[in-house]
Amino acid sequence: MTADPVTSNAAAPGAEYAETASAAYRAALQVIESVEPRIAAATRKELADQRDSLKLIASENYASPAVLLTMGSWFSDKYAEGTIGHRFYAGCQNVDTVESLAAEHARELFGAPYAYVQPHSGIDANLVAFWAILATRVEAPELAALGAKHVNDLSEADWEKLRNKLGNQRLLGMSLDAGGHLTHGFRPNISGKMFHQRSYGTDPNTGFLDYGAVADAAREFKPLIIVAGYSAYPRRVDFAKMREIADEVGATLMVDMAHFAGLVAGKVFTGDEDPVPHAHVTTTTTHKSLRGPRGGMVLAQPEYSDAVDKGCPMVLGGPLSHVMAAKAVALAEARQPAFQAYAQRVADNAQALADGFLKRDAQLVTGGTDNHIVLLDVTSFGLTGRQAESALLDAGIVTNRNSVPADPNGAWYTSGIRLGTPALTTRGFGADDFDRVADLIVDVLSNTEQQGTSKAKYTLADGTAERVHAASAELLAANPLYPRLTL
Repeated sequence: MTADPVTSNAAAPGAEYAETASAAYRAALQVIESVEPRIAAATRKELADQRDSLKLIASENYASPAVLLTMGSWFSDKYAEGTIGHRFYAGCQNVDTVESLAAEHARELFGAPYAYVQPHSGIDANLVAFWAILATRVEAPELAALGAKHVNDLSEADWEKLRNKLGNQRLLGMSLDAGGHLTHGFRPNISGKMFHQRSYGTDPNTGFLDYGAVADAAREFKPLIIVAGYSAYPRRVDFAKMREIADEVGATLMVDMAHFAGLVAGKVFTGDEDPVPHAHVTTTTTHKSLRGPRGGMVLAQPEYSDAVDKGCPMVLGGPLSHVMAAKAVALAEARQPAFQAYAQRVADNAQALADGFLKRDAQLVTGGTDNHIVLLDVTSFGLTGRQAESALLDAGIVTNRNSVPADPNGAWYTSGIRLGTPALTTRGFGADDFDRVADLIVDVLSNTEQQGTSKAKYTLADGTAERVHAASAELLAANPLYPRLTL
């Protein structure tokens, strides 16, 4: 398969593929309907809603029918705690095949020496990574110092010493308002409770990462772990520089590439912008820009592989074998030339979206983008992020509010809107389409007013929602979702 399996105008996989997928979905929905018709109805409605919405949430995408169908299999019925060839349940030979294939595709796709595909989500992947680093950097040396080979050999007093060591480590991660993720040390998250945490931000004048400031913070704080990567930073990162900083202070570099894994897989990010050769441990989700099933994954250098491999039972329960199978299919798709072309369009379309805003005098964090994210500061429209998000949804444009650096409105109301191009690029949108999307968003926000002093209430001018809905419908009709899939 060389053609894109999802994009609307691809000539292949072709009519036979589409009809086979359509028949599979029709049959599945009929079976579901015979048991709980309301679930079948909600499933049909979800497809209709997704087909009729301008989806700009940066963390969402559309998986191929092959990926989606893979999840509805007998693998869902199987427990398989443990690792390949070493399970705590009998009869896991087929799960071993699935997990082996998913890990093989991941290693080949990302050029990683080791891949662990069991995590259920990105947060699970980060927890596995954190504890693997602690086990490698703290637990193993401490066991040796206590004269023990295994934690089961420890006395209660020794356990207390080990717990104090494990829970007394430092983590340096990107702050939430600068674009980091809540799992990078945000205090209400478990990562902020596990570690003595400190955050690095961005340059207050430009919004760009200041590597000198990160290095200064690392020298002063001396963390065990430095976390790089982002969920709302609209620029690329020099991971070679981040590794230099980590090496200087003796820290482990962990990169969370959940948002931009598709751009790494698609070879848009290479060299110093590819985290995998530079990080000790790299985590990701398998959906978002990678366009697979919802799930997580850990890539690691050899010295961390044994500890990562103990993700179950260290952090995880039974792996979701049906999702691992879908990961294998999605990773196989991502190894095709069509995916590289897709990834480049994602980046090109983000640039077109940013340019569309700038020429309409909208304010962007960092003044633009060079990845898949555009972060729009809506304060120039006199709105909070929550008001902007709600008004756009009224007009059929699905986004999410997001903090901007030093956000005066905090993490709930926010001052920004985060926009991503992966999903609409999957539908076939091009540069001209994204310029039109920018125009529609500016139209909505320019016709939205805050109600009094409320940070949530707003008024959308009469006729705006209808006008934008009609324009959106034209764009969506020209780029239909799963166009040959009929239910």
